[in-house]
Amino acid sequence: MLEDGEKEQFHRRIHYADVESGVKVSSPLERSNSRVSADPDSLSIRTHRRSSIELSSALPIQYRTVSFQIAGSQEKNAAEVQLAKKSAAKALADLDWHLITPDEILKRLSTSTSQGLSKEQVNRRLSQYGKNTPSHPPNHVFQTWFGYFFKGFGSILLVGSILVFVSWKPLGEPPSTANLALAIVLLAVFFIQAAFNAWQDWSSSRVMASITTMLPDNCLLLRDGARVTVVASDIVPGDVLYIKAGNKLPADVRFIEMSSDAKFDRSILTGESLPLSGMVDNTDENYLETKCIGLQGTHCISGSGIGIVVATGDTTVFGRIAQLTNTPKTGMTTLEREVFNFVLVIVAFMVTMIVLVIIIWAAYLRKSYPNWINVPTLIVDCVSVAIAFIPEGLPIALTASLTITANLMRKNKILCKSLKTVETLGAVSVICSDKTGTLTKNKMFVTECCIGTHSMTPQSAKDEMTSSGRNNTAISQMRLIAGLCNSGEFDASTMHLPLSDRKINGDATDQAVLRFSESLGPVSELRNMWRKTFELAFNSKNKFMIRTLALTESEGRSYALPSEEATSFASDDTLLTIKGAPDILIGRCSMYTTIDGNSKALDADVLRKFDEIKNGWSAEGRRVILLARKIVKKDDLKTTPDSSRFEKEISSHARSGLTLVGIVGIVDPPRDEIPSVVSTLRRAGIRFFMVTGDFALTAQAIATECGIVTNPPNMVKDVSSLSRNKLVSESASQSENESKDNSITPQITSIVLSGPEIITLNDSQWDQLCKYDEIVFARTTPEQKLRIVCEFQKRDEIVAMTGDGVNDAPSLKAADIGIALGSGSDIAIEAADMVLLESFSAVVEAVQYGRVVFDNLKKTIAYLLPAGSFSEFWPVMTNVAFGLPQILSSFLMIIICCFTDCAAATVLAYEAPEADVLLRKPRNTKTDRLVDWQLILQAYGFIGVIETVASFAMSYWYLERSGIPFTDLWFKYGSLPEGIDQNYANARLTEASSIYFVNLVVMQWFNLLALRTRRLSIFQHPPAFNKETQNLYIFPAILFALAMAIFWLYIPQLQSVLGTSSVPVEHFFLPAAFGVGILLLDEARKWGVRKWPESWIGRLAW
Repeated sequence: MLEDGEKEQFHRRIHYADVESGVKVSSPLERSNSRVSADPDSLSIRTHRRSSIELSSALPIQYRTVSFQIAGSQEKNAAEVQLAKKSAAKALADLDWHLITPDEILKRLSTSTSQGLSKEQVNRRLSQYGKNTPSHPPNHVFQTWFGYFFKGFGSILLVGSILVFVSWKPLGEPPSTANLALAIVLLAVFFIQAAFNAWQDWSSSRVMASITTMLPDNCLLLRDGARVTVVASDIVPGDVLYIKAGNKLPADVRFIEMSSDAKFDRSILTGESLPLSGMVDNTDENYLETKCIGLQGTHCISGSGIGIVVATGDTTVFGRIAQLTNTPKTGMTTLEREVFNFVLVIVAFMVTMIVLVIIIWAAYLRKSYPNWINVPTLIVDCVSVAIAFIPEGLPIALTASLTITANLMRKNKILCKSLKTVETLGAVSVICSDKTGTLTKNKMFVTECCIGTHSMTPQSAKDEMTSSGRNNTAISQMRLIAGLCNSGEFDASTMHLPLSDRKINGDATDQAVLRFSESLGPVSELRNMWRKTFELAFNSKNKFMIRTLALTESEGRSYALPSEEATSFASDDTLLTIKGAPDILIGRCSMYTTIDGNSKALDADVLRKFDEIKNGWSAEGRRVILLARKIVKKDDLKTTPDSSRFEKEISSHARSGLTLVGIVGIVDPPRDEIPSVVSTLRRAGIRFFMVTGDFALTAQAIATECGIVTNPPNMVKDVSSLSRNKLVSESASQSENESKDNSITPQITSIVLSGPEIITLNDSQWDQLCKYDEIVFARTTPEQKLRIVCEFQKRDEIVAMTGDGVNDAPSLKAADIGIALGSGSDIAIEAADMVLLESFSAVVEAVQYGRVVFDNLKKTIAYLLPAGSFSEFWPVMTNVAFGLPQILSSFLMIIICCFTDCAAATVLAYEAPEADVLLRKPRNTKTDRLVDWQLILQAYGFIGVIETVASFAMSYWYLERSGIPFTDLWFKYGSLPEGIDQNYANARLTEASSIYFVNLVVMQWFNLLALRTRRLSIFQHPPAFNKETQNLYIFPAILFALAMAIFWLYIPQLQSVLGTSSVPVEHFFLPAAFGVGILLLDEARKWGVRKWPESWIGRLAW
């Protein structure tokens, strides 16, 4: 709350009027302010009116802290936070857009509702106020770089480096150059890992930023007297903004015209789930609470209206709050957490082994063999155990793999908002898809119309109109209602084009009906004769739209009414027009228009014929829209259209006494690719369901065309097939399981349910329903769509919901993955986790990528563990436990983990999907772990054992040939055979260590080739010469590993410092033979898995 002394300081107002406009802005005391007079429950569109409110109630303003989902401000101390909030409160107290009338706002901003801003005004304001984008949040460099250094295994590397430095000096007597070199290398790897983390963070942020910029972000404005579509960042104060359901407000807006069903979701700012009405008049002295202000970032979930942009960029409430906060924190994804848990297990084993080494040394070696391991050597051994156990390259490879996959998806016009989405895609088991605009082209057109019981095509209707036949009066009435009871608007810039090519701003149904009306004659002609006085917008609950019209030209009577009714229609009477769902409106009709244009009573016979036509069209997949009218005499109206009570009164008139003018049948053809998409997803074990608001017959017909329903109509079940008795349903389920056990091919089950039936289902019926193979949910509401998603999730299904409309937003947000189309509404795109920019068929690629990223991460881990963990651990343990020399130096362990293996592990992210990736069932998130016992068995018990035994064999075979037999080293704890010089032995041991290293590097090449597939042969999935399966990055990775080996082993200046040595050339070829053995053994394993997938071989497969 502001103090009294501060009030006068805050009487300044934000002024956007152009300098040359010469507009004098009055002081706050001179302004007449708004007053609440609107009915909050009203559903009408009304223009603004002047009213007032006491200034004393407008100030002072208490700034209400608005919850905002950006983690931050923890780094600031309490005093800074309070100061920032107080400053924000002062800034908000300076705003008075809600307190002054719309006329004053238009004057202050030098704009108008008829022309909008001019191009010159826009350019000036862009240069003055900048783009409509928030400033970048402060970059906390210290915290960021701290994370780069210490995330992953950075802390272990740093501590290890410090310990080895200590073992060099002061503990080393004499100081060992090898320990100094190891400490430096560990420190270098620590900095290299930090640099890679920084690069990876930059790369990931660039990918996600590019995804954000590709998302549609346009809005409809009035500029230079024409409606134009503009990028949201180019909006300036004073712009006239057109708002409709589904839009996200791109700036702070003062409403000047609102349909009374207009509601806005402010949850992104306030955290409150209940939507707020949008109104023209002020309802609260608090800028944040009033309903005449639309805040940037909030969504219009219903209704429509017009607003004046009053704040952009950092001056919006959204922008001001963003200045108080930091960037969002991104927690670990599911896979990252799974890997992290796996690493914790490894670290626990590492600590256990280090403790075991210390115990063995303290209890036995220190007393029995005091010269074998001293304290500096013990420290190095412990660090070696840590290096051996932990796959340092794993976190790097994991993040790189997810980022690479997200980038590949982006290039294919599949935009994932987070890396978690990439992971979850592979586990999707159910897809619930909206129909209109998702499965269909969302390019509707009228194919047939019906007046009375007479059907005709649009072309036939047009011919009747031009021939002056007896039917033109009836067709004219239909034309008028189709054109004027319509929220669609032609884009003025396209009016010179053929009708089919003209752009229309409005939903697809309104577009189809408006084109139909225009094909019969210019809609502009009708608008000159009739003026809109009130509108009740269409929404998913009432399923109809009302417009009331006032006569402006006497000639208009003959276009809208039969001659008898036209004669009695007074100039101050009201024509109520209504358009909507036949099942809702037909019961309100008592008259119908005959083919000759007269009105007759709607009897049972006509109603039956009408139902036959409607059902026939629905069965053919057409959407049916009913057009009706009613004359409302002036004496029958007690209120005027600008009254808040008018909506209630006119809605009452619309409940009965309507005249059915006709119906139109609209076709929205399925997308060409949908049948193949549904078929592919079914083969992948994913059930594909339709969720739509259309009639059951229409929905079933479209579902059949799309391949969602494959059974003939007589085999499609309905709600009566779902037993409410739990025992009966369990018996049916048992019979089904028995038929499967008896190898009887189960019959594909199909069912169609409508919204009212969904409401009645109990848990037992949902249990039965969720087992059906093919489901069509018709006539659903947003609440029912949400329940459908939740019911499947309760039964352990991973649900993806696809949609593009406002009604889809709640279910998109609730689903495990919400998928929106790039052409969808702002609110759908905002709620979705993934956006398909081009074709819906990309959902198949998205699922494939989701499965591939999981497969490739398993391959990465399976590749890193044998050489980077298992084969490095045993040289240390044999050194401590059996008195053998450490046959692989700690330095070369680091080279394997962070250099030779890391590049190859990362390029596995580029692996193409295996041929069976879309023939497998979805991953079970509860049982199919990223790191499971089968993978451990593959990495440690199979490949790890082979590589370790082969490397030990090669090293000790070389020592045997050099005159140092293995038996003279076993349990000798440093004692050498007689006649062997210590320097000679040290040189040979250095060469043996390098041989062990080379053996691992070379064998890993073949392990890399073997791990490219989990079940398929290398000949079925070749690494080259096949564009579908090749991964050409593998070969540079192999060359990089070879180059690293040569670099560290063959440079003389490094050899003496790092304790490395060149190796005989045969030790590059012998490991290749072992590698071929690995490849052949793994090929045999894969063959067994393919041949006997249900046997113990298949169960052991990773």
